[in-house]
Amino acid sequence: MAVLQMQRMSICALKKDRKAILEKIQSMGIMEINHVLDEDEDFRRMDTANARSSFEKAANSADRALEILNEYAPVKTSMLSSLEGKKLVDAKVHEEVIRKREELLKLVSRIQVLDKEKAENKAEILKLENRIESLVPWLSLDIPMNATGTKKTSVILGSIPGQADISGIYEILADAAPEVEAADAYVISSGQDMTCIAVICLKQEEQSIEEALRSRGFSRIAQSSAKTPAGETEELKQAIKEKENRISQIEQEVIRLAEQREEIYLLADYYRVRAEKYEVLGEIPQSANTFVLSGYVPHRDVEKVKRVLESKYDCAIDVEELKEEEEPPVLLKNNKFSASAEGVLESFGLPKKGEIDPTAIMSVFYVFLFGLMLSDAAYGAIVSIACGVLILKFPRMSEGMKKSIQLFFWCGLSTLFWGIMFGGYFGDVINVVSRTFFGHEVGIKALWFVPLNNPMKLLIYSMVFGLIHLFTGLGIKGYMCIRDKKYVDFLCDVVLWYVFLFGLILLLIPTDIFASIAQVQITFPPVVNAIAKWASILGAVGIVLMSGRANKNFGLRIALGAYDLYNVTGWLSDVLSYSRLLALGLATGVIAQVVNQMGSMGGKSVFGVILFVIVFIIGHVFNIAINLLGAYVHTNRLQYVEFFGKFYEGGGRAFHPFRENTKYADVKEE
Repeated sequence: MAVLQMQRMSICALKKDRKAILEKIQSMGIMEINHVLDEDEDFRRMDTANARSSFEKAANSADRALEILNEYAPVKTSMLSSLEGKKLVDAKVHEEVIRKREELLKLVSRIQVLDKEKAENKAEILKLENRIESLVPWLSLDIPMNATGTKKTSVILGSIPGQADISGIYEILADAAPEVEAADAYVISSGQDMTCIAVICLKQEEQSIEEALRSRGFSRIAQSSAKTPAGETEELKQAIKEKENRISQIEQEVIRLAEQREEIYLLADYYRVRAEKYEVLGEIPQSANTFVLSGYVPHRDVEKVKRVLESKYDCAIDVEELKEEEEPPVLLKNNKFSASAEGVLESFGLPKKGEIDPTAIMSVFYVFLFGLMLSDAAYGAIVSIACGVLILKFPRMSEGMKKSIQLFFWCGLSTLFWGIMFGGYFGDVINVVSRTFFGHEVGIKALWFVPLNNPMKLLIYSMVFGLIHLFTGLGIKGYMCIRDKKYVDFLCDVVLWYVFLFGLILLLIPTDIFASIAQVQITFPPVVNAIAKWASILGAVGIVLMSGRANKNFGLRIALGAYDLYNVTGWLSDVLSYSRLLALGLATGVIAQVVNQMGSMGGKSVFGVILFVIVFIIGHVFNIAINLLGAYVHTNRLQYVEFFGKFYEGGGRAFHPFRENTKYADVKEE
């Protein structure tokens, strides 16, 4: 339960060591670079834009080559491959990749050239296929496509829209060009959309015939090949076959190059890390012989950084506390159990300056309330076992994913606990199976009570747990007031509310309303009733008088105090929100029982057993999935709205150290 203290570290060293020092800091990954020194006549920033751009280009080129390799030779992955995390490679392998990086860049370029050539060949094949398709109507033509005729005759090749026969062609010529003495027309092909024709005529009558045909929408053929359509089609098919063979060769070559995929992974990461280093290098103020580096380092790591740098380089390191107006980045430190819930807090917002890290307290309530909502021992066991197996099977999964799975592991244990307390094991499956298939009913009794049989009891306890949750949040606010020596705020904003709310609770318990809900009448001694009455009055009066204490106008002060007192309705709303613990707990049990009853409808028979197994698996998988989602969403809501609303604002900035942000692999430390 801690926000790690940050300190500003400034490093001044020789310019010749700047790259080595940056690489060392980057490999350690515990310093966020944040410069405070501006440029002047002595210290200038180096322009590294071109170098950084070339490194980024190389990294992106390697990424593209990997995408191409995955298209040609996909890596076989399982459904859970996303949990595997980055690979861990030996330092010697990494050094070998760096040594042969120029050769690998040529390999990357070759992969992209081959892919481009394949794309071009595919485009050419498409063009050739379109050309063949355009020749289909002319296949019966036995003269070259560019035939123009003889010394005295002309050949007109073209098409007219619609379907026509030879007599129709002659009718067109007779109507539009009656002066034509000799012309032979041939229908090469005829379809609903187009009729291809060839007309042989005298040269002096060519123009008249073509004009006559154009009156019916005639257009000359666009091809100008010296071959017949059939001959050209064969050549085109041969060209397609050659290009397909080339595509096959390209694919085989790329698949063969995929054997060096691992090296390309490391190459992409190498240039990506170098680009980040040069980005920082371009921000460092440098003189002729020295440079200055400044940033945030957690207090716990300061001595480590000083020891490593001072032992290898000539440098001066200055460490100072942060200024009052400085907003440092936030890095959380919690035990293994609480750290699993850090993702929940980060989704809401990290602590801003002056706030505490509520993760440790929140994690306890989170796991407690999650289990109460799901509340089935079998479901809890399944969730915990599944999460435990994933954690053991994939030790290199990402840190965020690992924390989330660990959180569900603890939530599964909480669910197991509440399931035992409430007697829920796949709902009432033991009772249903024993009654349906064995003729006598047996079951496991609840250690506490069965919510479906006594829902009002669970409602009361849900409210009690909610009050504990809310009062804890108010207590944290009180702790922060005392820590910051705001004793008046502690008295007026925390103590008075405790007095007022406890008074109201003690007044409510003996009433008939509470008795109708709790199904039990509680009577306090007169002295307790008197204490409750005066505590409520004292708390209410104090809130009215002191909530607006920052305002000197007495009337406005009272109005603000009365408005703050009205927030007691918000407390009532918050407490009622915890009824969702009852609702989700009952939903899990009811759906489970319905599934079991549906499965048992086949009775004691082979068909009944098969039906029960099928319904059991499908129904309970659905129930686990839907109620896991519901428990997750509503547990988050209880933290974000009810709990955090009492003391926490958030808005802090996450700590982003300068580190080797690789994408594919991590290098094993020697």
